[in-house]
Order: sequence, then structure tokens, then C-alpha cells
Amino acid sequence: MTQKCRNIAVLGSTGSIGRQTLDIIAEYPNLFKAWLLVARSSADLLIQQARACRPHMVIIADERYYEYVRDALEDTGIEVATGSAAIAQAVTAPEIDTVVTAMVGYSGLESTIAAIRAGKRIALANKETLVVAGELIDRLLQGSESVLYPVDSEHGAFYQCLVGERKEDIDKLLLTASGGPFRTMPKEQLSTVTAADALKHPNWSMGAKITIDSATMMNKGFEMIEARWLFGVMPDDIEILVHPQSIVHSMVAFKDGSVKAQLGLPDMHLPIRYALGLPDRRLASDCRKMTIDDFATLTFERPDFDKFPLLGTAYAAARTGGTAPCVMNAANEIAVAAFLKDKIKFTDIFKIIEKTMEQTPHVNHPGYNDYVATNAAARSIAEQLTAKN
Repeated sequence: MTQKCRNIAVLGSTGSIGRQTLDIIAEYPNLFKAWLLVARSSADLLIQQARACRPHMVIIADERYYEYVRDALEDTGIEVATGSAAIAQAVTAPEIDTVVTAMVGYSGLESTIAAIRAGKRIALANKETLVVAGELIDRLLQGSESVLYPVDSEHGAFYQCLVGERKEDIDKLLLTASGGPFRTMPKEQLSTVTAADALKHPNWSMGAKITIDSATMMNKGFEMIEARWLFGVMPDDIEILVHPQSIVHSMVAFKDGSVKAQLGLPDMHLPIRYALGLPDRRLASDCRKMTIDDFATLTFERPDFDKFPLLGTAYAAARTGGTAPCVMNAANEIAVAAFLKDKIKFTDIFKIIEKTMEQTPHVNHPGYNDYVATNAAARSIAEQLTAKN
């Protein structure tokens, strides 16, 4: 039977995940069509993508670039819009089958909520959505026809390991981490590292923000919280393991003593391909396949919570719940942006997040408006703290 072509909305099309998603769409033109492309401010690349993919619509979130993008695409017939409200509205279009949420940070929350309410298939690459508002997203999914598929390699690994298994048989989720560029560096030297140092990830090619999060290991804390909501387990049932080779993307330990692991090369095309092809593993590819040389030596070690204190911060925020993870995420976005501009030291990221969490009012059972207000308050506090450094 011929498979119906799925119309895909790619939110964050100019970022690392978005660009690789468009690679997959181009690889299977009979199965997928890029219907909507969304970028924050990378206007020239968005224009280039639009001319190549010919989507129905593009949205540039930053309104300063709207006229530039509109005029550049005037001869194509492609609809052009701008602003966050336009994104939230566009993802509800009946023509769209799947929404790939690859926008970075808090900005992905509103559009993901809109897609859930519209009952869309969601390929989730924006982990901050579940970090910031996991309780709300979980509640919305229970009342929606929407299905959420993880794109992160680690969460895609959990998903694959759990196919055919029962939730009540899970003992632990074993979340692997590369350890980032500073895994072997003495703690005392971290205060002297530069943004250029932190951007040299040993295994993965990612955007600047997520690469810094990997260097601080905040990214792994985010992934722990994301896994907590995706798979319905408690934070203390998720154990982080450092695996420098990035071949084992994650494992599930079961109560009978067995462990399932999912292995693959460190290439994000693989989990993106899997998520887009679900519910079946049906997208064959001529990508390089693993050989024994890739997994002849696999090592694991425990993470250093003292050297990377944001791991402990993430577990504490997850246990507290409410708006605590939202505050942590907001402070992290501000601190990372300041570090990338050489305004603060690497270790100041830890301090700014901790102080912001201490100073921002907490809400135990937040609704959407509480998340919006908390995010704004935490950002303001973090910006003030950053300016003092």
C-alpha cells in the first residue's frame, strides 16, 4: 500500500536539528514534504531553505527580518509571516501531519502546546518544553489525540528499548552522557576555560547553546527531566552514566535484572529518521553502518557531581517540581548567552543559576500563565546577576 506523504512543520529549521531534519525530508521525497519552516532570526538561511524546499509557508520569529524575508520570497508564492503568535497558529493548520519542534530553549513551549491542542504528531527535539512545563504538557497530552515522539538520541534510545515492554517492569533508566569537552579536566581549571574551549565537543556537532550545556552537563540534567515526563518515571529512577564514546545512546534496566541498550553512531540523522518514520522502523538508508571497530571498546563511568554541580541542581529541581525547572532553564539561557559573549566565566554559569533559583518565587502547581510569569521573573533576576559579574 502506498504511504501517504506527510506534511512536516520544521520549527527551528535553520538550527542543527532543523537542518538535519530537512536532509531526511529530502532523502524521502515520496514520504515527506516540508510544509512550514520556522526560524528565529537566521533570515538568509531561511530564504535559502525556502527556495530549495518550496514550503507552503515560512515564519521568521524576529519581526525585524520580516520585510527582508517577505521581499526575498515575493516571486515564489510562499506565504511569509512573523512573530510567536503566527507560529502557534500555523502549527494547527489541518494540512500539517507532523510538527518537528527543534526551536532552542523556552521559545518552543507555546507552539508545542498549540500543536498538542490541535492533535498533531510531534517529533520533540526541544527538550526545554518538558523541562519548563512537563507537568502541563503531560496533562495536555492526556486530553489530546496528539502523539509525542522523542528526537533526542538518548530519549529515542529509551523509546526503542521500551517497545513491547511494560512500564511497571522498569527498574531504572540509564541515561548516557559523553562527558563533554571537560570530562578529564581538573575542577580547578574550569574557571579559566573560554567559550571557544567549551564549543569543542568531542563527539557531536551541535548548536552553540546546546554545546555549552553539554560542557556544563546541564544538558544531561535537562534530559533527565525530559525522560521523567516522557516515560512516567521519577527522577531518582533515572541514573546518569558517562560514556565517552557516545555509541550506547541509553539503556533500560528491568526488575528481572536484564538490561536493554540501544547503540548507534553519534549522528543525529539516525534518531530524526527513526522519529519521523514511527510507528515503524521503515526508513532504510545508505548511511554508514556500525562495524566492530565502532564498539570494540565501550567504557562507562560515574559523573562528577562536584565538578559539574548543575547535575545536582537538575535533580533537586525535578524533585521540587512546580516552577523550579522553569527557573533553572531561564537562568541557564541567560547565563549561557552571557558566557558565549565572554561576559562571565564558565563557572559563573553555575552560580547564576543557583542564585536565580534562590531568589525567584516558587509556584507549586503552575498553569501556563504561571510559567510565563516565572520565566520572565527568572530571566530578569539572572540578567541582574550576570551584570554584576
